[in-house]
Amino acid sequence: MSGDIEDRPQPLIEHLIELRKRLMWAIGAFFIAFLVCFYFAKGLFNLLVLPFKWAVGWAGLNHRNVELIYTAPQEFFFTQIKVAMFGALVIAFPVIAAQIYKFVAPGLYKNERAAFLPFLIASPLLFLLGGALVYFFFTPMVMWFFLAMEQGGGEGQVAIQLLPKVSEYLSLIMSLVFAFGLVFQLPVITTLLARVGFVTSQGLAEKRKYAIVIAFIVAAVLTPPDPVSQIGLALPAILLYEISIYTARLVERQRAADALKSEAAESQEGTSGEVGPAKG
Repeated sequence: MSGDIEDRPQPLIEHLIELRKRLMWAIGAFFIAFLVCFYFAKGLFNLLVLPFKWAVGWAGLNHRNVELIYTAPQEFFFTQIKVAMFGALVIAFPVIAAQIYKFVAPGLYKNERAAFLPFLIASPLLFLLGGALVYFFFTPMVMWFFLAMEQGGGEGQVAIQLLPKVSEYLSLIMSLVFAFGLVFQLPVITTLLARVGFVTSQGLAEKRKYAIVIAFIVAAVLTPPDPVSQIGLALPAILLYEISIYTARLVERQRAADALKSEAAESQEGTSGEVGPAKG
């Protein structure tokens, strides 16, 4: 059949050799990206501090300098390592994903490869979209929320000023990026499940009220304990759930159209295969 697996069966040792090869490429790409990012770690961290600067402007505190502190001698060094690892993962992800696909692809049918490849492209794009939403909007909003709690000091008040630690600020922005990036994978996951028949658009629509409750619970777990970030994650999650229902409906329509084409092709083959008039 044209949809059969083209590659010949391979013994276990060849699979292990292929796996080692793919792992070496993936780890090598990550290591090279890590070295580059570690060299520019301070510059990358300064880029991550920009949302904090924007929040200072939104709070009307342009007169003050944006300052972060570290309270342990090794804290900023390990923070730079985390920044480098975070940047390396983002930069090397296309190579890592390609190696995963190359390892899995020989065991897939042609139609499965064609269906899998678009999701391999859409997944990192959606993750970057979620990260961009965090960087340009939600991190400044969260920092603005925390800056609003400052006290200027004076009679009867003690001066209270926000001075984040470099490690805690990085943990905050990384947790937000990963939370939004994972939530933005919802349309990809539900579309894949719809393709294999695990979920249907009708079933997703009927469970909408439960999805809304789960979205707020997940937002409360994945984000810092402030209402801005929790609501900011829950609302996009609900919107993405609605998009998932739509994509599942598109998959069902495509499956129905393919079934009709298959039936028409079988009917045409049956008509052409009918026995003709007997010869004299």
